[in-house]
Amino acid sequence: MNRIKDIPEPASHPRTASVSAQPLSGVRVVDFGHTVMGPCCAMMLGDLGAEIIKIEPVPAGDPTRHLRGFGTGYFGYFNRNKSSIAINLKSSAGHEAASRLLATTDVLIENFGPGTMDRLKLSYEHVRAINPRLIYCELKGFMQGPYEHRPALDEVVQMMSGLAYMTGPVGQPLRAGTSVVDIVGGMFGMLGVLLALRERDHTGLGKHVKSTLYESAVFLMGQHLCYASQVEDNIPPMPARTSAWSIYDVFATQDGNDLFIGITSDKQWTRFCAEFGLQTLLERTDLDTNNARIEARSWLLPEISGVVRALPRDEAMRRLERAMVPFAPVNRPEDLFHDPHLAATASLLESTLPNGARIRTPRLPLRYGAWESELRAEPPAVGNATRRILSDLGYDADEIEQMRRNRDVC
Repeated sequence: MNRIKDIPEPASHPRTASVSAQPLSGVRVVDFGHTVMGPCCAMMLGDLGAEIIKIEPVPAGDPTRHLRGFGTGYFGYFNRNKSSIAINLKSSAGHEAASRLLATTDVLIENFGPGTMDRLKLSYEHVRAINPRLIYCELKGFMQGPYEHRPALDEVVQMMSGLAYMTGPVGQPLRAGTSVVDIVGGMFGMLGVLLALRERDHTGLGKHVKSTLYESAVFLMGQHLCYASQVEDNIPPMPARTSAWSIYDVFATQDGNDLFIGITSDKQWTRFCAEFGLQTLLERTDLDTNNARIEARSWLLPEISGVVRALPRDEAMRRLERAMVPFAPVNRPEDLFHDPHLAATASLLESTLPNGARIRTPRLPLRYGAWESELRAEPPAVGNATRRILSDLGYDADEIEQMRRNRDVC
């Protein structure tokens, strides 16, 4: 089922219209990425206005196109605002075409396994000889060190870094519910590219930039490392933690939905009690402070649970909003299609996949003066720009046709 057909069009919203000048207009990026980390890095640069040329293998293209299960969303999300050229990098003619393209390129992004770009003769040293102005963004599993030759995956480094341990209940390590480390690693790669572009404005030379999964996951764990440095015992995973706040939990509502409520100040507690008619609790001096309410959790949480359970979720949410208390419905991903805030702010971009499926995916969550990201190109069909790009590189029609017949390109 294609859920998008049931989704209303976004309402009018107060955003400033996109300006025509894109922040990275004129920057050419060649994206050798696959799966999530590389394509995500390139997609964000494309959302910022760079020209993204996706290099895909002949003839079927990026294997991500054909994944199922959770992989179904990879290609359509991480490959908007790109064009595609399909090249056999292992053939001499294909390698020559890639080299010509890199001579015209500002940024190369790759997230192949360790040693792959060396074997393809497309390492930083090879490419720098072709184009000393090129910024080479290498996205890998590990920085240089004992682990650098290991293959890595998002889930691997979530386990290694302690992220999975901190996410699941005791004894049940659990990966986060999205490719969070791939995405964060791609973001750090993009940051490195932007820094290198800035430096090149002064030096005229490119730079070797590297971002990795493991070190990105460890960076996410920084607050827990800081905590662990200050206590004697092992720190507990999040489901078993002692919360710093007295009311900070998920509560069931009358209609069978779940609602998270977080009361993080004494003023919020006062407003919550007033809105929900809990005058008796409000008058108790032994509940005046957050720490006092923590001591009373054993009976206070069941009391609050009973109050929330007596109301439908929407009514409870209206009261919490009036009380200015942090709250959230426990949504599924598909619920976001109907989120009124996302609709009013046009935060989901509609696009069409090569197979005709219509999708909505998140806009880059960034404002830059009057500029905002927009969809400039749908996720591309395999090799949708091969002929155009080869022609721009100086190949004539006969040469392109011969390369296609030889499966050097498609």
